[in-house]
Amino acid sequence: MRKIYITAASLLLLNVISPAVHAQKKQVLSAIDAKVNALIAKMTLEEKVGQMTEVTSDVVSKTNVADHQLDADKLKEAITKYHVGSILNVSGHAYSREHWYDVISTIQKAADQDRLKIPVIYGIDAIHGVTYTLGSTLFPQEIAVAATFNRDIAHKAGEITAYETRASYIPWNYSPVLDLGKSALWPRIYETFGEDPYLVKTMGAAIIKGYQGNDVGDKYHVAACMKHYLGYSFPLSGKDRTPAWIPDRYMREYFLPSFAEAVKAGAKTLMINSGEINGVPVHASKYLLTDVLRGELHFDGVAVTDWRDIQYLHDRHHIAATQKDAVMIAVNAGVDMSMVPYDYTFFTYLVELVKEGKVPMARINEAVHRILKVKYELGLFERPVGNPDDYPKFGSEEYRMASVQAANEAITLLKNNNNVLPLKKSMKVLVTGPTANTMRSLDGGWSYTWQGDESDKFAANKNTILEAIQQKIGKNNVSYEVGAAFDSLQNIDEAVSAAKKADVIVLCLGELSYTENVGNIEDLNLPPAQIQLAQALAKTGKPVILVLTEGRPRIVTDAEKLSAATLMAYLPGNEGGDAIASILFGDVNPSGKLPVTYPRFPNALNNYYRKNLENGNPDDKHGYNPLYEFGTGLSYTTFSYNNLHISKPELKDNETLTVTVDVKNTGQVEGKESVLLYTSQQYASIAPDTRRLRAYDKISLKPGETKTVSFKITPKDLAFVNDISKTVTEAGEFKIMVGDQTQSFNYVSAATVPSRTGRL
Repeated sequence: MRKIYITAASLLLLNVISPAVHAQKKQVLSAIDAKVNALIAKMTLEEKVGQMTEVTSDVVSKTNVADHQLDADKLKEAITKYHVGSILNVSGHAYSREHWYDVISTIQKAADQDRLKIPVIYGIDAIHGVTYTLGSTLFPQEIAVAATFNRDIAHKAGEITAYETRASYIPWNYSPVLDLGKSALWPRIYETFGEDPYLVKTMGAAIIKGYQGNDVGDKYHVAACMKHYLGYSFPLSGKDRTPAWIPDRYMREYFLPSFAEAVKAGAKTLMINSGEINGVPVHASKYLLTDVLRGELHFDGVAVTDWRDIQYLHDRHHIAATQKDAVMIAVNAGVDMSMVPYDYTFFTYLVELVKEGKVPMARINEAVHRILKVKYELGLFERPVGNPDDYPKFGSEEYRMASVQAANEAITLLKNNNNVLPLKKSMKVLVTGPTANTMRSLDGGWSYTWQGDESDKFAANKNTILEAIQQKIGKNNVSYEVGAAFDSLQNIDEAVSAAKKADVIVLCLGELSYTENVGNIEDLNLPPAQIQLAQALAKTGKPVILVLTEGRPRIVTDAEKLSAATLMAYLPGNEGGDAIASILFGDVNPSGKLPVTYPRFPNALNNYYRKNLENGNPDDKHGYNPLYEFGTGLSYTTFSYNNLHISKPELKDNETLTVTVDVKNTGQVEGKESVLLYTSQQYASIAPDTRRLRAYDKISLKPGETKTVSFKITPKDLAFVNDISKTVTEAGEFKIMVGDQTQSFNYVSAATVPSRTGRL
């Protein structure tokens, strides 16, 4: 029997991390603090400000050359004149390990020529594996990892990514994304762990522990960077880097828990939200960057900007009259390091501001202390460049199989009419649709290049969906017609003709790779051409198996209603084609569950934890009615839930409620089941959510086997943020829901805030 001990739903006040933990941490790190303090005492103002400066690799690289080369003169200027503390990114596309070794070695040799010999910390976006190193292990994107509901998979992906990042001689990973994927319109939803705060915070903590291990300074782990603090994922328009309007109570209830949990998990660094909230750019918000982040969450690591975001305080947000003012505002608000990234203006302005008394030296020393501490913790002073021979598992079969498992457990079976799946391998299959024969729709953005637009070149040795099906059942049993591009019809007549000759149609729809503002859309509907292809194929009378590879839940209602079965594959990574084929033909039993609510209509984007007012009523026929609800996911077997039991009918302060439920495999094949526990508060002073996920576990069951799953719930797990931004648990009746089972209990506390009744 496996047990889950649930942490609080909203650990958002001053005591998020206990004083005892802080005291212990301070004692452990005292030796490093002493080294940092001694080094800071030797530093000039310019050397300190240099440590706070981060430039992109283009700044120190040659231009107009076929292959990437560092420029010795530019690098010398960056290190010895500006004392740059950090470099990031790639120029062009992914490098080989050998080239990364040359790049990092050259940079650290240059740093060794500076007066104090402080190593540079190099950062990279390794968000689903080492995305900028050739031959690395690419995992499914975060949204797909969330669909596994398996913390072990997240942790293992973190471990392998850290190993291969260090094998690329890079110690700093700008991951994980801890933003809440609430808005289906937002182009970066695939980089999140879904729409639920509990799922995001627990999966995020698991991958952070995988990245950083027990000793972040060893040669196999990296510093994690939780991002994008805070509220980045919920712009009002749904478009990237546009204004958000999020009340403080709402922010603390839904968006802050993942970052609070990441601090508890020990994340070393943090990247700041590029947008603005309630008219205030987060890079200028002392309230969020100092009062909340440092004062409440007790985060003591490095806060780095996102791309050019101090400059944008002037250029885009228009809250700073000059670029110099922008630097003053951001640093005084709490920014430690500026991802400038193309020039040294930040350095020049900040030196001037300190000399003018507009930025206190104490603020500079604070920021530099944090930066240098992370460098010491990573072991960069002793080992600025790794040993190439220390990483024999890089790109290994063992690591590839971990990615295969992640993809297998992520892919979600949403519909399976008359058990049309799994398909027989003797069938004649038409494979069609714009995502059928491209790696771009399996890998998504941040794959070899920023936009993932060269995945077909760099992942040419991996199987597209078409190639995987051909390998699975033989090319003679597979025909292929593209039918439609992403936004236009192609040879639809040929596709229909081929469908008439086939036993079944595998229709692959979805999106091409994108990220950030490049992925902004005006319409959540899939382009009409893809829907028209589905409609034309359905008229043949042959069963249509709809396979969706997409970074967000695009509206597919008119196509989906025509399918016999529907698979949501998300962006499953380099092994995704094989995983899809294995599920289609029954070599793998699907076990993924939706980590988001899949909308039926473009203007019906409610999350599953909606308010009761959103459910509709007799006078409103347009209430909550998604195409598929959060947590939906079928299997080739069946599971029954029985004997939901709670340990007591009343829960009091400082007590724990034990919840058990029996889960049985009532089908004919072995399968995995994600057991999801929800709670619902019946009445509260803030309108309660309809239900909230409080725990989950994933189990494997053989046919006929029963397992008892156990969970623990405390009053903190039932808490919410009230109208004065305090986290409280109020007395009253609660329901627990697991599968189709329901039980009720009462929480009783003399100290609780009474529920409101009556009208305002």
